[in-house]
Amino acid sequence: MKIYQAKSKKIAGTEFKEVRKKAFEICQEIKRRSKRRAYVRSSYFKKDKIFIDLFWEHLFDKQSWKDRVRRLKYFPAAIEPTRKSPFEPRSKENPNKKNEILHRFAGMTQEKDLFFVQIKEDKKSCQKFFISVFPAE
Repeated sequence: MKIYQAKSKKIAGTEFKEVRKKAFEICQEIKRRSKRRAYVRSSYFKKDKIFIDLFWEHLFDKQSWKDRVRRLKYFPAAIEPTRKSPFEPRSKENPNKKNEILHRFAGMTQEKDLFFVQIKEDKKSCQKFFISVFPAE
């Protein structure tokens, strides 16, 4: 799996409030570009739309605040490989739902921190959703 080198840095901060505020500003900037649902276009998926609203739902499903902050810090860097990565992701069928495919892109921040971006694709509607970002352990 090839790793996309992002130009963005991680969001600085340790408290959820400050990290969420900066990540939400980036999300609002993306939302302003569309009239309906917020999305980014992906170069790997032939400029298909990847909707980002599911990310926030998935983020608040996490139990600990520490895990939420850890994932949110990578949000600006995660948008870059979603938009610009020409590299093939690691794809597999979702073991829990057979009508979904999970795509996982690898990226690296400017500080050389490795992270993964997960995108869910619905087989029937061919819609793609930005689900999660998390650092490599």
